[in-house]
Amino acid sequence: MKKFLRGMAAVLLVALMLSVSGCGASDGKTHLTFQIWDTNQRQGMQDMCDAYTAQHPDVVIDVQVVSWNEYWTKLEAAAESNTMPDIFWMHTNQLLYYADFGMLADVTDLYDDVEPGYYQNHFSEISLGNISGSDGRYYGVPKDKDNGVLVYNKEMFDAAGVAYPDDDWTWDDLTEASQKIYDATGNYGYLAYLDDQLGYWAYVYQNGGYILSADRTACGFNQPGGKEAMEFYIGMQQEEWCPDQNFFTQNGAGATFWSQRAAMFMEGSWSLLGALKDHPEMLGKWDIAKLPKAPDPVSTPESLDQDGRACMSNGLCYSTGAHGKNLEIVKDVLKYFGTEEAQLIQGRSGAAIPAYLGTEESWRTAFEEYGDPINVDCIFEQFDYAIQVPYNSASPRWKSQVLDVLTQVYAGNQEVDAGLDKMTEIVNTETAKKLAGN
Repeated sequence: MKKFLRGMAAVLLVALMLSVSGCGASDGKTHLTFQIWDTNQRQGMQDMCDAYTAQHPDVVIDVQVVSWNEYWTKLEAAAESNTMPDIFWMHTNQLLYYADFGMLADVTDLYDDVEPGYYQNHFSEISLGNISGSDGRYYGVPKDKDNGVLVYNKEMFDAAGVAYPDDDWTWDDLTEASQKIYDATGNYGYLAYLDDQLGYWAYVYQNGGYILSADRTACGFNQPGGKEAMEFYIGMQQEEWCPDQNFFTQNGAGATFWSQRAAMFMEGSWSLLGALKDHPEMLGKWDIAKLPKAPDPVSTPESLDQDGRACMSNGLCYSTGAHGKNLEIVKDVLKYFGTEEAQLIQGRSGAAIPAYLGTEESWRTAFEEYGDPINVDCIFEQFDYAIQVPYNSASPRWKSQVLDVLTQVYAGNQEVDAGLDKMTEIVNTETAKKLAGN
C-alpha cells in the first residue's frame, strides 16, 4: 500500500466512506462476495455460506478463489480504490498492516449481545492474538488454527531398519535417522528447506530462543538459543543426506518427498488432507509425528521451559472492510462464521482445524474415508505447547529483508554469525521505525 504509506489525500478518505462493496440486485437480494486463496477449502466455505443463507434467504454469498500471490495484489489494489470484497480471509502477516490504516472493520463488540467474553470463552489465546490490532481491538473472527508436523516415509524407515519417529525423538535422532536412510536407500533424509513457519522458527523456540520478544519489540536471532538453533538448522544443508537450497528452489521439498526421493520433511496440518487426495499411490506408505525436540535447550530470558518442545501455530480470520456499504449485513455473516455451528461445518468439510474451542475433533472426520491413515492425534497434542507465529506491525518490512540475508548465508556468501547479527539489526530497526510512526 505505497499510497497509504505516503499519506492519503482527504478526497480519498471521503471516498472510502462511500463504498460500493456489495450491492443489491434485480432479484431484490443482497449479493456479497467472499474471497479466499485455497481451492481445497472452497467447499467448506461454501457449506458455511449455504447454512447462513438458508436462514437468511435474502442474502447471496459468492465464494471466489484467488491464488495466494494474486490474492494480496488484488486486495491491496482494492483497498486503495475501496472495492474490497465484502468478506475475505486475513493472514497474520498482513492484519496489522491493514488494521493500522483503518481498512478493517472493528469486530471487538460483535458478540456483546450474545455472551459476555465470547471471544475469550471460545477461542485460544493464540487465536485472539491472530485477530488483534496494535490497539488491542479485534479486526477479524477466528477461522482456524494449525501447526507443523514431521511427515515421514515408512517404507524408507523400514528399509534402513530405523524405528519410526516417536514422542521422545530429538534433533539427534533426526540426523542419525537421516544418515542411516541415506546410506541404506540412497534417498535424502530430512529436507531442511529454507522456510520460517515450516522450518527454522520451530527449532529456535524449541531451543529456548525467540524470533520476537514477548512484547514483539526485539529480535532474538543472535541470542544464545536462537543462534544455536539457526546454526543447527542451516548446518543440515552441509550433510550429504540434505539437498542445498538451489535444489529446493528447482524441485520443492514437498515434490521431492511425494516423489519418494526423501524420507522426511515438515508440513503444515492444512496440507495433509490434500496430500491424501493428491497422492493415492502413497496411501499407507507415510505417516506423521510430532516435531523432534531440542536435546539440550539453552536457557534464556525468553525460554518457555517446554523441555525442548515447540511448534508454530498460526490461524486465519474472517475480516471485512471498515467502510463497506453492507457492513451491518456482513458483520452478521461474520458473527455466524464464529459460532460453534459454522466452525463445525468447516471442520467436517476438512477445510481446516476450527479455531472454536471444542470443535477441533470435527476435522478428523474428513480423514475417515481414507481409513484414518495418519496419526492425527499428534497434531492436536502439539497444541499444548504451540507458539503463536511471531509477527508485529513491521513484519511486512522486515520479512523479505531477513529472507535476503538468509539466502546469502545459505549460498555461502555470508558467515552465519554475521548474518544472524544483520537479521537481528534489520528486525529491530524496522520495528523501531514503525513504533516511532515512520
